[in-house]
Amino acid sequence: MVNGLFPLSVKGALTRRRGKVLVGPVDLELDGQGTCVVLGPNGAGKTTLLRMLHGIARLHQGRIDWACDTAIARNAQAFVFQQPVMLRRSVVENLAYPLRMHGVPRREAMERARDWAGRVGLGEEMLERSATVLSGGEKQKLALTRALIQEPELVFLDEPSSSLDGRATREIEEILTTCSAAGTRLIMSTHDMGQARRLADTVVFLLNGSVHEAAPAEVFFAGPKTPEAQAFLNGDIVE
Repeated sequence: MVNGLFPLSVKGALTRRRGKVLVGPVDLELDGQGTCVVLGPNGAGKTTLLRMLHGIARLHQGRIDWACDTAIARNAQAFVFQQPVMLRRSVVENLAYPLRMHGVPRREAMERARDWAGRVGLGEEMLERSATVLSGGEKQKLALTRALIQEPELVFLDEPSSSLDGRATREIEEILTTCSAAGTRLIMSTHDMGQARRLADTVVFLLNGSVHEAAPAEVFFAGPKTPEAQAFLNGDIVE
């Protein structure tokens, strides 16, 4: 996949709510390769940073510049929320929905939905089941597949396996690894240090709404530059 969104340049970006700064000002440069994992303690601003980059959290200051027109960039992205939102429809209709919204004929959309379901292990017996009755792992897999079916260049993922068991987490990670290898850029937050080590190509460490470090994963995990990041890796409480 040729990624036309990158490089991404973030200059002095800041977002606030009710007068309180949630994230920023942020200066960050990201290329279009691999998986970027955003790390940090609870309340650091990880979710807000992802929402800000995606354009669903209002930018009050600074700039976020993509390599292409902003409108084109928005249409080439997808966002997977920590708590997946399920339409009150069948599994296959959930998968076909974004395609139908982009004008794909129903028959083609349903065929593509069934194909993608098979790719990620959503079995034929599940396709007509209501999406609202799925298990947590199945819902997250469905939400991820519903994002990927649009073949975006970039996918944001907010804690994609935070409430899942080991088996479901492994299945989600396998899908993400396959997507990354195929050229889809992933930017994700996680509390799971093991997951970060398994998936990250680059790491952004966030604390109190500020980027403390941004580095290749092997460099960050081998020796963080700031004492806060080192404490976080050691499992200490960081405030």
